[in-house]
Amino acid sequence: MNTGLRITVFAAALAATFGTAYGVGGTVDAISPEPKGGAHGGPDGHVTAGHEEASGGHEAVAPGGLEISQGGYTLDLKTPRIEAGKKAELRFAVVQDSTGRKVTAYQREHGKELHLILASRDLSVYRHLHPARAADGTWSTPVDLPEAGSYRVFADFQPKGGEALTLGADLAASGTYKPTELPERNTTARTDGYEVKLDGDLTPGKASELTLTVNKDGKPVRNLQPYLGAYGHLVALRSGDLAYLHVHPNGESGDGKTQPGPEVSFTAAAPSAGAYRLFLDFQHEGKVRTAAFTVRAAGHAH
Repeated sequence: MNTGLRITVFAAALAATFGTAYGVGGTVDAISPEPKGGAHGGPDGHVTAGHEEASGGHEAVAPGGLEISQGGYTLDLKTPRIEAGKKAELRFAVVQDSTGRKVTAYQREHGKELHLILASRDLSVYRHLHPARAADGTWSTPVDLPEAGSYRVFADFQPKGGEALTLGADLAASGTYKPTELPERNTTARTDGYEVKLDGDLTPGKASELTLTVNKDGKPVRNLQPYLGAYGHLVALRSGDLAYLHVHPNGESGDGKTQPGPEVSFTAAAPSAGAYRLFLDFQHEGKVRTAAFTVRAAGHAH
């Protein structure tokens, strides 16, 4: 197997239903609050901001996104309601609790000060967005949500001099709501002419390898393009509470050792049996696409 991107993924128990995903680049066919910091994997493959590895007997750290306030910061969602099917501007700010001031100084992570994830409560819609920040600390991004219902907004960031955090807030989209059921377990995802195959199984309490192979027109893609400094990014969400996990790859583009496809590899440990909905973002021919998989870990955690 080619040397791929290796990510140590930490997840909490995922047991419930997930939905069909909408990727950033097109339609895809088809975790318990964290103690400190955010659920953000560093570029060396380790989880940063006080998080521990899932290997060597260390305790896996639960991901974030369940709280609107944490670590002395609050996510102030200034656009709590929009209309489904119509373009709108989503506005928000991160406020420092001790001063009441909007945060304007951030530590850049993979080329961005802040990563924004939008997901519907039934996980039928998924967006990975990168908003712009005004000088006063207010963030904004255009958004067009195709379905009515309840959404969760995740702000993934690290304030200058502080710990990495993932804060979450609810967003309502008005209209007729029709929930989507969880797709069956799939090992192949097709999106926008690409086929991504998943090889490997999750095992509760034990690290295992997941390898995703990207193909186009039946041929392996060996020239994946850097997207935010890497060849792949992974998001995992649990239905019910929509606990959030966002990890970045071990290797970076241009480091002289990380191959640009066709294989993208992850080392993942599931602490319990359950269902996972995984979203892999990758870029090719100048466009970001998302491949989504429903993965089930059978058995019990050790």
